[in-house]
Amino acid sequence: MPAGEKVVATVTGMGERVSFKSNGGTCEGYLADGGGPGVVVIQEWWGLVPHIERVADRFAAEGFTALAPDLYHGEASTEPDGAGKLMMALNLQTAGKDLSGAVDFLQQKTGRTKVGAVGYCMGGGLTLVLSTLRPDAIAAAAPYYGVIPWASAQPDWSKMTAKVVGEYAEKDGFAGPDAVRGLESQLRELGKDVTLHIHAGADHAFFNDTRPDVYDAACAKTAFDRTLALFRANL
Repeated sequence: MPAGEKVVATVTGMGERVSFKSNGGTCEGYLADGGGPGVVVIQEWWGLVPHIERVADRFAAEGFTALAPDLYHGEASTEPDGAGKLMMALNLQTAGKDLSGAVDFLQQKTGRTKVGAVGYCMGGGLTLVLSTLRPDAIAAAAPYYGVIPWASAQPDWSKMTAKVVGEYAEKDGFAGPDAVRGLESQLRELGKDVTLHIHAGADHAFFNDTRPDVYDAACAKTAFDRTLALFRANL
């Protein structure tokens, strides 16, 4: 697909809202179908906002079938206080079921067993959680500045089988370099295939191009290209 067409797809949107089964219930999400392997795109604490839909579009433009589940079930916020309240009120068991349902949906949609996961901020933490909940499916995981703020959500790392390539920020006040290096060492000691990159000079949410206060175009491109390479090699 020519580069110009990719830009158009990213800007105008190429996806649709879908509903999928979630362990007896249903969850909605944004599906951008690029015809290839499935990728779960997990929201930041703001919710399933247009920025996350555009991220799904970008993966679809690269040939992946991207599904961004709506973990807040219709709610979203543009203010940090509201987003923080939504995140802390998130029912983690329900979120786990929704994410697992998204994996099942993508497996059925694509006809492929292997699925990738990528997420941002809260979604980065949930990317790691999902890799331990569905080791049968998640073959590649790309957490971006992943935060796991819930004491009850600490993963059983022993179950992880995915190759993990994470993208973190040097100036991150939520998941700083010391915490990132500690997690990387912990996972490697368990024999996991994990590499967590720390972008020098970057701040938390450097990938979010709707936030000019923290967006870093160069770091965002490096991270996105690396995530594409991870998914292409492992899905």
